[in-house]
Amino acid sequence: MPAIGQNISPDAKLMLSANELVYNKDQELVSVIGGVQINYGGYKLVAQKVDYNQKTGRMMATGNIEMVTPDGNRIYADHLDVTDNFADGFMNALRIETSDNTRLVAETGQRVGGTQMILNKGVYTACLPCAEKPERAPFWQVKAQRVIQDNQKHTIRLEHARFQLLGRSIAYLPWIEVPDNTVKRKSGFLFPSMSVSQNLGYGLSVPYYYVISPSSDFTVTGTGYTSQGFMLEGEYRRRFENGTVTMHIAGIDQMNPGNFSAGTSDAEAEQRGMVASKGDFRINPRWTFGWDVMVQSDNNFSRTYKIDGYDNTPHANTVYLTGLGKRNYFDLRSFYFDVQDADRNNTAEKQQAIVYPTLDYHYVAPQPLAGGELSADVNLTNISRTHDDFYNVAGFDRFRGLEGQTTRLSTEVQWKRTFVTSTGLVITPLLAARGDAFALNMDSPVDANGIPYAGNYLNDSAATRGMLTAGLEMRYPILFTTSNSTHVLEPIAQIYARPDEPLAGRLPNEDAQSFVFDATNLFDRDRFSGYDRIEGGTRANLGFQYTGTFDSGYKLHGIFGQSYQLAGQNSFATDDLVNVGADSGLETDRSDYVGLGGIEMPFGLSVAASYRLDEKDFSFNRGDLTTAYQNDTFSGQVTYTHVSAQPAYGFAEDQDEIQASSSVRFKDYWSIFGGIAWDLNNDVVVRRSLGISYQDECTIFTIAYVDRRDTTDQTASDWTIAARLTFRTLGDIRLGTGDAANSL
Repeated sequence: MPAIGQNISPDAKLMLSANELVYNKDQELVSVIGGVQINYGGYKLVAQKVDYNQKTGRMMATGNIEMVTPDGNRIYADHLDVTDNFADGFMNALRIETSDNTRLVAETGQRVGGTQMILNKGVYTACLPCAEKPERAPFWQVKAQRVIQDNQKHTIRLEHARFQLLGRSIAYLPWIEVPDNTVKRKSGFLFPSMSVSQNLGYGLSVPYYYVISPSSDFTVTGTGYTSQGFMLEGEYRRRFENGTVTMHIAGIDQMNPGNFSAGTSDAEAEQRGMVASKGDFRINPRWTFGWDVMVQSDNNFSRTYKIDGYDNTPHANTVYLTGLGKRNYFDLRSFYFDVQDADRNNTAEKQQAIVYPTLDYHYVAPQPLAGGELSADVNLTNISRTHDDFYNVAGFDRFRGLEGQTTRLSTEVQWKRTFVTSTGLVITPLLAARGDAFALNMDSPVDANGIPYAGNYLNDSAATRGMLTAGLEMRYPILFTTSNSTHVLEPIAQIYARPDEPLAGRLPNEDAQSFVFDATNLFDRDRFSGYDRIEGGTRANLGFQYTGTFDSGYKLHGIFGQSYQLAGQNSFATDDLVNVGADSGLETDRSDYVGLGGIEMPFGLSVAASYRLDEKDFSFNRGDLTTAYQNDTFSGQVTYTHVSAQPAYGFAEDQDEIQASSSVRFKDYWSIFGGIAWDLNNDVVVRRSLGISYQDECTIFTIAYVDRRDTTDQTASDWTIAARLTFRTLGDIRLGTGDAANSL
């Protein structure tokens, strides 16, 4: 809303332009006629005629009036009668457009005391008029008998208001008050949200937002569930000069715990709640400190009631300190993993490692050494666990974690230099040295029947190991050009000479359990994902990468290659507690073939594939194929994923899945979207969703349905429905939480 009546400096100069000026000395009346333009104190006024009465100090303007206020708002009227400082006055047939495209139309308006604008028979909307039919009613508007804009409170109050959609009244409100366009934060009730779920019933949430100070605020939300009762939730936020802190609390006394599946924590708990906090502080331009922690009454409350920011599983409670320099990096953090599931007796959380702490430091020497780059990496990991993380799949024992405590300190130094010959051959020699020290205070691995682990586990309290590596990489990029295309083919050859991996498979493996051999890590020196395993033996990697671009808009890319164990022990053929290399494609002297490729077409179609083919018969062991298409009205994607069985690694059967998603726009602002995930091996649709959305410059409406089938876990609901209706400048109405809400 315009801030008419702002203080105008006594030194402000008035600039006047008009076709004709008439001065009536007897009546002390100054009239300017034709193309009148007035600039005064930040106000700009355009009209056909302006009369200024020197006796009364009032100014009357008529004819196609447009006034721009100092804050950028525009007022249009047929007749304007205001004081010479724009503090008080009257307007007829006026229209106001604010800087955020909010619009007000009224029959008459009155400026009172330099602080309030009172409009009679006003219409309020944030929608733009239809370009083809301006007389058509906007998508939504609020008609009120009286509209009061208060410059001191920075509010717009609509009295005896009727809310209209597409020109039809759908609701009557005795009054409604919203902040004006100058307000960023204001205390008051926010729009309520609604939800519906299988075991909670229908829910209505009413939040109240309270501004404590310019740097802090608080939101308290009351939610009533038809099946479970009333939940109270609050969040406090505080901003400091160098960071922010939030506190979050929630609690409920469940009316009908029996609605949940018997034996679950949801069914057995009545009084439930949580307390959580997040913080992030920038100590200086390089150092940051923070935390994200949560404590709850049981192991599934936040997940069941979809507490925003705390409903994921597991929730990682974290405390961290990070430093980032131009060439160096430091990260120190501790973790506690809160596994949220519905099984009250589940030991999954106790099987998770408690990390206190893990430290990573990366250093790059500022000056070259022997013409090359010298770098160093340090990792310190200290963890403990109260329960063994053991399971058996297809007759194979896997120990993902042992009860007890372990500490490891790892340091690695690397030097490499790149040479480019006159023929374009790129040669990069590399030298690396690494050392590790372990303090082991963990129980020996035994299976569920107490039978000791059959592998050669090192049952000592301490251990050390080292690794020296000499490597050489050669690349020869070859450029081909035609009249309408450019192609780059780059053969790549690598060799790494090193001794066997010390204590291979005999130590705990905590951080190198996740492993996939594909084209993205074909040319890595050490393919293990963490520090607990080291790739040993002499190995060569051969392959090529290709890119091609065409003037017609087509683009091609691809990588293909294979890895060879030339000498020494193959680390991926050595069993450890989790059998990380089993059936990985690297356990043989000649690895599987790996590659990726794709094509992008100028009309919006793209195809991308990643694959691993058996080194003997080229059978398809692992990979995915994605086809996507996008234009102005349609976007869609289909992905097929295949993973061959790796029983020793935890996958007893082949895994094949198709995922598809699409969105179709129609009638300018409307779109339909949906998706599906289909487990081909079990012939089960594990996830499906469908929704419809409308979005223009002033309104967003979306409703979505999500049905998720989870045979391994129990949740509060298998299906959810969510909807969102947003009226710009008025507020947001939500229905639903969880997966469906997150897809909106």
